[in-house]
Amino acid sequence: FFLPIFQIAVHANTYINTIMKSVAPILVLAASASAFAPAPVHTKSTALNTVWDSYIGGQDFKGGKFQFDPLNLAETYSPLVPFFREAEIRHGRTAQLAVVGFIATDFVRIPGEAYSFEAIPKTIDAHNALLEGPMHQLLLWIGLFDLVISIPAIQATMKGERDAGDFGIKGPKGEAAMEKMQLNELLHGRLAMCAVGGIATQSVLTGHGFPYV
Repeated sequence: FFLPIFQIAVHANTYINTIMKSVAPILVLAASASAFAPAPVHTKSTALNTVWDSYIGGQDFKGGKFQFDPLNLAETYSPLVPFFREAEIRHGRTAQLAVVGFIATDFVRIPGEAYSFEAIPKTIDAHNALLEGPMHQLLLWIGLFDLVISIPAIQATMKGERDAGDFGIKGPKGEAAMEKMQLNELLHGRLAMCAVGGIATQSVLTGHGFPYV
């Protein structure tokens, strides 16, 4: 049983040695030839900055440069950049409303016993307290808005027929004034997205309303 295996191993070893003796000179020639080959020329691409040239928002509140894209999403998924901007604007607008709503409801409530301070002492508790009924209506109306307006709008944006976030509401006259307002909206929306996260977290941790300490 062991003899045939031993013979196969010997023949295989001989075969491998023969191949190596044939390949070795070729590898030596290839290595020597590559030593005299010209070095590759590396050109620096400017495609990474294209998104900042096409979209406003690459600066901070002080007007300094702030081109934040640590994961290079704009480069990796460049066809989806219009959708990214649409999502950023929408979440920023929603967060700004959420910040105002979080703070205002610590001082004033809409009429109705279900919304009173006795029924809901803290704003953060409103979600669970109103889960049956009002929250269902909110989900219904937001879903209807997305179905009728948001989805067709995003499709138009991806086709280049509409600017991200544009719902036909007239802004200031003049290109410079319009760009300034768009930049302010982006900056305020980004701040609000951070703020609403902080408000919700502090409300849960401290159990207090505004100023959440």
